[in-house]
Amino acid sequence: MTEPGLLDLEAVVVGQPKRSRWRTYVGPALVVSTVEGTPLARVTYPDDTYAVLATTSGEFIVGMEQFGPVEFRFIDAEGREVGTTGAPGLIKTLRLSLRTERGRQLLLTRPSLLHAEWQLTETDPEESPAPEILGRVTVSTIDSWLGLQQYVVETDPRLDASERRTVIASVVCLHLLRRPPGRSATPE
Repeated sequence: MTEPGLLDLEAVVVGQPKRSRWRTYVGPALVVSTVEGTPLARVTYPDDTYAVLATTSGEFIVGMEQFGPVEFRFIDAEGREVGTTGAPGLIKTLRLSLRTERGRQLLLTRPSLLHAEWQLTETDPEESPAPEILGRVTVSTIDSWLGLQQYVVETDPRLDASERRTVIASVVCLHLLRRPPGRSATPE
């Protein structure tokens, strides 16, 4: 099973670990930790189309397989699909459509490229005047010289562990869309 509480926590941080400016970094691409900074899991990219979220002890949580330019499928340890996420439209980081293991449809949206906060809802904020907010994802730069990013993921207590797994995996995919592996380009 996963580290105690990883998928039960209402808030986690998905971020790029700090690294030396003078040496080649060889650690995980992203680390999932508590808000206080205790590492819970890590993300590695075995190749450019597949990412793995595993506990700090190495136990597999979910694989994220890219099967289109902006579409991802989440795979459990037995190889079953346990969710998907994708970015419709031309600007790929304004909106992600999520589908959980049980088929629940969620949206992760932000109003413009200038906003650092995405909202997690079941209905489209553009079509519903006041959608129920089920969570927030806030991005910030933790090292402007290297351009390291972190995402604070806050979810509603009503989301279950499998739905939180989908949200965390989707944030990893959002980071992938904003900063592909091996590139240090400015994020969208």
